[in-house]
Amino acid sequence: MTVQELPGAAAYRPTPPPAWKPLTDPAPLLPDPEPYRVLGTDAVADVDPELLLRLHAELVRGRRYNAQATALTKQGRLAVYPSSTGQEACEIAAALVLEERDWLFPSYRDTLAAVARGLDPVEALTLLRGDRHTGYDPRAHRIAPLCTPLATQLPHAVGLAHAARLKGDDVVALAMVGDGGTSEGDFHEALNFAAVWRAPVVFLVQNNGFAISVPLAKQTAAPSLAHKAVGYGMPGRLVDGNDAAAVHQVLSEAVERARSGGGPTLVEAVTYRMDAHTNADDATRYRGDSEVEAWRDHDPVQLMERELTARGLLDDEGVEAARAAAERMAAALRERMNADPVLEPMDLFTHVYAEQTAQLREQAARLREELAAENDQHGTHDGGAAR
Repeated sequence: MTVQELPGAAAYRPTPPPAWKPLTDPAPLLPDPEPYRVLGTDAVADVDPELLLRLHAELVRGRRYNAQATALTKQGRLAVYPSSTGQEACEIAAALVLEERDWLFPSYRDTLAAVARGLDPVEALTLLRGDRHTGYDPRAHRIAPLCTPLATQLPHAVGLAHAARLKGDDVVALAMVGDGGTSEGDFHEALNFAAVWRAPVVFLVQNNGFAISVPLAKQTAAPSLAHKAVGYGMPGRLVDGNDAAAVHQVLSEAVERARSGGGPTLVEAVTYRMDAHTNADDATRYRGDSEVEAWRDHDPVQLMERELTARGLLDDEGVEAARAAAERMAAALRERMNADPVLEPMDLFTHVYAEQTAQLREQAARLREELAAENDQHGTHDGGAAR
């Protein structure tokens, strides 16, 4: 006998149980229709002038860092470099809003954020140089290893933040990802996990227009990437990613919300990748010069300099001082990167697993034999790499 055949079935009107009702009012979670801005608006009057000057100095330094790292690829000193030129406001703001005890989870394009947080520029480039798995101690710097697989760092950030909260540690994790990473399953899993457990984590999506050559319109039909937040029960914020003061303010509010127990926030920073995806990419195959030139008028360094100059906080001497400091950083980076590193090939197997697998042991033994044969051929007998 089916439900329809039961007596009184015609009068049956199913009522959803209470658990069906929305858990959260969606209205407060929705982003504003336009990216939030500070520079060039009345809101800039409330920003500490010292913060604006620091943001400017870091932007100038970051622009020079990107240019120098790109040049190092052409000189053969770097295997690859994903430039963040044009996105420096996102990178700098992400580094400056965090306390020393907090954690930064960068993607492969976020070397500048790591450097702005205090990491040695050479150590930040070691992975991209092909020398080591990572060039720094993540625990010492509270910076997770630069993540080349798309979006896999996001669940890691949520896990660390959730664990910190369970331990009672006052720690926030800030995870960075590009618009292309939002098409990965890891992105959605991380947001769902974070929202359900109210983990103290902030997701910063740098929407630079392209996932390599794929434009955003080919990735999503959502009104914005920030709108994806409401589906997971967290606030979505939309900000002008080239306005360093605006990004800093929005991220600061999100970090404070996370630290006070309010849960995660998804921030979409609308920016633009001025350079190619990496030095191995030909961006002219999928975008025109006119598009790039249009974004040059919204350059983050110029936006900040115009604001500071108009307010009388920066003059030509100040601009030149910032550029000179950036040039000194670039010169030191060049000099140190021009020195050939001394590497131990067997280190390839040292930090993969706490206990090596049988396959790794086999590979290590094979490499050890090859190195020994090479040393014998060249007349060396130290049992390691030829120096």
